[in-house]
This record gives sequence, structure tokens and C-alpha cells, in this order.
Amino acid sequence: MQRTCENRFMNHRAAAFRPRRLVVFAAALLGAASVAVQAALSPQAERETEQLIQALGSSSCQFERNGSWYDSAEAQAHLRKKLAYLRKRDMADTAELFIERAGSESSLSGKPYRVRCGNAAPVASAAWLKAKLVQLRAAKPATTPSP
Repeated sequence: MQRTCENRFMNHRAAAFRPRRLVVFAAALLGAASVAVQAALSPQAERETEQLIQALGSSSCQFERNGSWYDSAEAQAHLRKKLAYLRKRDMADTAELFIERAGSESSLSGKPYRVRCGNAAPVASAAWLKAKLVQLRAAKPATTPSP
């Protein structure tokens, strides 16, 4: 009789832990699924965002951030860091969102970024990036001649 009571107690105790394990397992699966969803940007958004960052990096323009001017390589590195931050939070689904959330202003001070190319007057970086995006979208993709 004592053996039966112990078995019932152990079975009851094990059964009490099963729902917890199931909840933990389900939460882990959902967490993994959300990470996969966050990392999967559309190919167009990936391409356009990368092209914008490369366009700034390969330009001879300077980039103003919080009152200091930086060369294009430093600007490119800064925008890549901001893009990585946004991607982790699933906040850069389009090139427009990248411009709005990473390329327009300092997230620390709220001051707008500016771009200065050569002797031209500085312009808001959002305007520069949007104009560049229009150019990129208007350009025809290279096609290979058919045989």
C-alpha cells in the first residue's frame, strides 16, 4: 500500500511539472521563431539599404552628427551600427524606415544629421538619402544579354 501511495505521489508530482516544461518549451520555440522573422527582411529592403549606405560611404561627402563633421567612411560605419540596432528590433523593414529611424537624426540628442558634398551647402541627411533612393530605384538593373 505504501508503495502505491508513493507511486501516486511521484506520478502526481511529475505531472505537475509537465505543464511548466511545456510552457518553457513553447516559449523557446516562439522566441526562436520571432528571431527568424526579425532577421528576414525583404531582398529589396536589404539591397536598397545597403546601396544607400554604400553610396554615402563611396561619396566624397561629409556627414554632420551632433555638431561634428565626419568623413564618408565614418558616416558609413555609424549608419551600419544604427541599422544593426534597428534590425535586432525589427524596425528597418524598408529603406524609407531606415532613413527615418537611422539616417535622419541622432537618437541621443535628436539633432538632425546633415550631409555636405564639396562646396555645396549642407542638406538634411534625410533629404540626401531620399534623393539617392529615388536615383537607385530609377536606375535600371543590369541585365545580361540573352544568347
